[in-house]
Amino acid sequence: MRLTHGGAVWLMVVVTLMWGTAGVVTRHLAQAHSFEITFWRSLFTTLALLVILPLWRGRAVFSQLRSGGRELWISGVCWAVMFTAFMVALTMASTASVLVTMSLGPLLTALAARVFIGHRLPARTWGAIVVAGMGIGWMYGTQLMQGDSGGLGGSLLGTLVALCVPIAGATNWTVVQHAHAKGHDIDLVPAVLIGAVLTALFTLPFALPFQASAHDLGLLAFLGVFQLAIPCVLSVLCAQVLKAPEVALLALLEVIFGIALAWIGAGEEPAASVLTGGALVIGALVFNELLALRGRRTTAADTALPGAH
Repeated sequence: MRLTHGGAVWLMVVVTLMWGTAGVVTRHLAQAHSFEITFWRSLFTTLALLVILPLWRGRAVFSQLRSGGRELWISGVCWAVMFTAFMVALTMASTASVLVTMSLGPLLTALAARVFIGHRLPARTWGAIVVAGMGIGWMYGTQLMQGDSGGLGGSLLGTLVALCVPIAGATNWTVVQHAHAKGHDIDLVPAVLIGAVLTALFTLPFALPFQASAHDLGLLAFLGVFQLAIPCVLSVLCAQVLKAPEVALLALLEVIFGIALAWIGAGEEPAASVLTGGALVIGALVFNELLALRGRRTTAADTALPGAH
């Protein structure tokens, strides 16, 4: 059943709310450490997708893993980098710092389109890149001047790890577009499954010995199923109906939801530098995507992959 436009908008709002639970849930883990958190979340995501995908697409979806070609597996590696960097960053930096850094995805994707594929960027996008860069520079520079003395909320290293997420996302987009230009479209859903499996395999040695309690495993199962697997599938459905700027705009709600939930549910008050820098980044993104919606057509550089991480 195809979604209506209004239904897709509201469903995307729900998706961003589900994505936004990562920070607050992670803060309530008692014993699990960084790579163990990533391993269990990816394992539960894999198990959930192994149930969801055959029900949604039929068993033929698994044959795409064999016939998808090199680009599908490269895309899977990109998803694995995003999954790993996101969860590790959350254990090293504040939720606000991580989410603001990750919101650079659409602008880094646009830059990748310009550098590697030769797409021309409109002036509005160059302006958004400059303003967002100023916001990130302010946030990172303040943390650097503070010498990371702010603990979890001021970890420069954690925000640098978070930067791997939008970089991997831009790489993923470039691979998908390159494959499309050669007449080979990549199905993102099997690529996400590959990413979850690779993440679990990569982090397993670093996750040992396991320390997660039963309470932790319950929370990590929630993250794997309801914060990643299910919203990933739903976001793909939404992306089939909504325009790329609409998806990019609605995806920004994850930043708002994530910061608010961590603040309310875990008492994690964002630093003033993060709020200031984040306002510049989000403002630039909103302005850029609103102008894109007003335009008569959307360029390829405005295309956004569903932002599961």
